Amino acid sequence: MDNIAAVILAAGKGTRMKSGLVKVLHPAAGRPMIAWPVDAARGAGAAPVVLVVGHQAEEVRSHFRDAADIRFALQEEQLGTGHAVARTREALAGFSGTVLLLCGDTPLLRPETLTTLIRFHRSHHAAVTVLTAVPDDPHGYGRVLRDEAGRVVRIVEQKDATPAEQRIGEINSGIYCMEAEFLFANIDAIGSDNAQNEFYLTDLVAIAGQKGVTCLAMSAADADEIMGVNDRVQLAEAARILRRRINRDLMLSGVTLIDPEQTYIDHGVSIGPDTAIHPNCHIGRGTVIGAACTIEAGAHIERCRIGNDCHIKAGSVLEGAELHDSVAVGPMAHLRPGTLLHNHVKIGNFVETKKAVMGEGSKASHLTYLGDAEIGRDVNIGCGTITCNYDGVNKHRTVIGDEVFIGSDVQLVAPVTVGRNSLVAAGTTVTRDVPPDSLAIARAPQVNKEGWRLRKKQ
Repeated sequence: MDNIAAVILAAGKGTRMKSGLVKVLHPAAGRPMIAWPVDAARGAGAAPVVLVVGHQAEEVRSHFRDAADIRFALQEEQLGTGHAVARTREALAGFSGTVLLLCGDTPLLRPETLTTLIRFHRSHHAAVTVLTAVPDDPHGYGRVLRDEAGRVVRIVEQKDATPAEQRIGEINSGIYCMEAEFLFANIDAIGSDNAQNEFYLTDLVAIAGQKGVTCLAMSAADADEIMGVNDRVQLAEAARILRRRINRDLMLSGVTLIDPEQTYIDHGVSIGPDTAIHPNCHIGRGTVIGAACTIEAGAHIERCRIGNDCHIKAGSVLEGAELHDSVAVGPMAHLRPGTLLHNHVKIGNFVETKKAVMGEGSKASHLTYLGDAEIGRDVNIGCGTITCNYDGVNKHRTVIGDEVFIGSDVQLVAPVTVGRNSLVAAGTTVTRDVPPDSLAIARAPQVNKEGWRLRKKQ
């Protein structure tokens, strides 16, 4: 569909969140709340999308700084939804068509619902169409008043509604389709004679009736979609529904989730078929996981690329790491940003890596730190090995060639290179380069003082 613009109201502070962060930037399933209605509008074909910003306007702008289709309108003083939409006149100057009016705190809204709304609106040649719903509890929402023909004649806010009007079950979602010509010809006619002394966008419904133009309502198939988030309780509920949608789509694509209700996967994560994810895993922010992997309980993975047939064992934390195929990690390992593990690498329990590259078939099985390191293929890193990469001012690299054996409790004081096919004996502190095919051993001589313990006891 063409000739569609969207206006998204995102100027309010959200005082009920009790937060120093503006409401629409609170995260829901791995992205700011405002990103969800923006994507819904885009999915319905809207361009441009105008965000009305106010509180922390620069922070909201910053999130969309690279989006060519986003425009902004500033509402410095929040005087109601009608006042907010009036601020978009300049941003939509010259636009002729249908305007979607959305709220920035409705992360559950789907693009399919907006597409249906636009088609309904246009097929009935309406000037205004209201998206409504019939929730289990309508408290707090404006009520929709219809005439005998089913046309909408008025929307009354909860605080202004009579007891009889409050018994009406159909509520206003705050989401509308309006023709731009009608919208901007009448937006300035909205008054503020109400309990809040604000300019309500809903007054355009009554204005449409007075002018004899068509104002209709379409009920959303799923009342959850129009749920607004006003506090952290509602935010948690919205995030739960979003995760349920994400998890359902993944399972239908061939991913096994042992317990979907206890699996936390963010928007945009890609997971291949036949991968199994155990409970209490957190997978977020730009992660790609291949096919036939196993992710055990309690793993936390962010911004990672994981190949096929990988095994992430229980309690491991992976951040900004890249794993090729058939890699095993953990349990209780920590892969930090810059880690690159080639095929068949094994990282064992209580191993930490940072800016470390490990070649095919290499392994560090336990209790080791590998930072700023380049490690070849088929290298064995013994228990307790440390790359001493920081001298208090600068970081330095350790380079280990192919087929090297590093014994237990070795300290590699960077910058240092261990040549191919060398062996570093257990307990060695390496401070100089080791040539290929060599044995490196650096230990203080052992001294045994017989009878010493008996003399100390006396």
